Amino acid sequence: MSKWLFLALAGALGTLARVALSEAVAARLGNALPWGTLVVNLLGSALFGVVFAATDQSPIAPGVRLYALAGFMGAFTTFSSLMFDVSALASSGRLMAAVLDLCLHNLLGLAAFGLGLGLGRSI
Repeated sequence: MSKWLFLALAGALGTLARVALSEAVAARLGNALPWGTLVVNLLGSALFGVVFAATDQSPIAPGVRLYALAGFMGAFTTFSSLMFDVSALASSGRLMAAVLDLCLHNLLGLAAFGLGLGLGRSI
């Protein structure tokens, strides 16, 4: 049970960090573009890489990875996970799969958003 509690806590902290950083960046740079989201996603990708690499040979890796990557980073941003997956595919020589994964995430994500937006507006 404590595993799930720590995972939920990490997710809550990731959510709070995302909102706080996104709002701070938007307040500083304005809303002409979603600067807050861009900064959060870029930072999340970098942090994901740091934690992944730093825990690669560590005996505490399974716990750190679960709570930091799935919990905190999963709530902080999902873009980092997408970038990791695409990079791993490309690094393993599956360039077409990497490109397809990236395209599908963006196209289907936009389509799902549009469907959700339409559904929300119809309620």
